[in-house]
Amino acid sequence: MTRFLRRLDPAPLLLSLPAGLILGLFLLLPLLATALLSFRSYSLYTGIEPVLELGNYLEIFGDGYFLEIFLRTARIAALATLLTILIGAPEAIILMRMRAPWRGLFLLVALGPLLISVVSRTLGWALLLGSTGVVNTALMAAGLIAEPIRFMYTEWGVTVALAHVLLPFMIISVMTVLQRLDPQVENASHALGAGGVTTFRRVILPQLLPGIFAGSIIVFAMAASAFATPQIIGGRRLKVVATLIYDEYLFSLNWPLGAALALLLFAIVIVVAVGFNRLAESRFARMYG
Repeated sequence: MTRFLRRLDPAPLLLSLPAGLILGLFLLLPLLATALLSFRSYSLYTGIEPVLELGNYLEIFGDGYFLEIFLRTARIAALATLLTILIGAPEAIILMRMRAPWRGLFLLVALGPLLISVVSRTLGWALLLGSTGVVNTALMAAGLIAEPIRFMYTEWGVTVALAHVLLPFMIISVMTVLQRLDPQVENASHALGAGGVTTFRRVILPQLLPGIFAGSIIVFAMAASAFATPQIIGGRRLKVVATLIYDEYLFSLNWPLGAALALLLFAIVIVVAVGFNRLAESRFARMYG
């Protein structure tokens, strides 16, 4: 043991100490404070009481209202992730096949939403999807519909707006993988007689999967915890977990229940991300192992 301690180099520990302190101060300490708050009880007349109990968690798991909101949040996040895959992966492939200066120009267009506030982008979608918005006005002017379609305050409207907001993250993830892709592999596939569909399915798609999986984890986590877009597009009636936490903190003033909801959302996102990552690793191990 003494010989092992002598060989132990303290330099890596000392170099990582500042990052560890910052992580503990700004992430672990607030999480610990939120966890302790979630076990407090709340009364309308006495406020937050200094007792530790499981009442908030029992209320969440015992009330179908909270289960419905968690399922709605997961459904919206999953559909938004699927939309970003269907749009972002082909868009990344097309961008990588473009030549300068068109690649840089269209890449700026694709990643441009990141330069604009989420609130501004969401308000733009509200103008597009409203009953008197651009979409309904154009469809009615073309004679395709007789009355406005209800996009606002629906899960579909929130999903589309979230997919647009988070699409650049999927594009960046897939393009990062494509930059390491050797174009000669695709040429070799064509030289051996494979068609375009076979080449994409057997050569290109397997190499795209790491980027798609990484982008999916990022998009799902951000969509599940999004607040501004569901609040503006979904309104007061279409609740997701983030807007429910906001209401518990600022309107009901039930901070312990809001803290319990926030911790459960955090735990679910972590479990989904880790599980998805393990699934991807096992799949790649079977493919390339």
